[in-house]
Amino acid sequence: MQLGTRWLAHTPTPQQLDGAVTDAVAEVERELSALKQDTSNWYWTLTYLENRPVVQLDDGTTIRVLHNGNISVEVEE
Repeated sequence: MQLGTRWLAHTPTPQQLDGAVTDAVAEVERELSALKQDTSNWYWTLTYLENRPVVQLDDGTTIRVLHNGNISVEVEE
């Protein structure tokens, strides 16, 4: 695993992320805006597994690029 970076939720994503991952992050953040919980201090963490990005939010929500190129969004319950 290779460490990427961390960034504050609701701020621009790192430039190295491709459009599909950026779109998935934006969708999750739109869903966060509906929560009553304050998410202004939550961070995303970008790492790489087998040279594919894995992006995880402080609440455990995880966005992965699968082997076939599809995007997977897993939400912790």
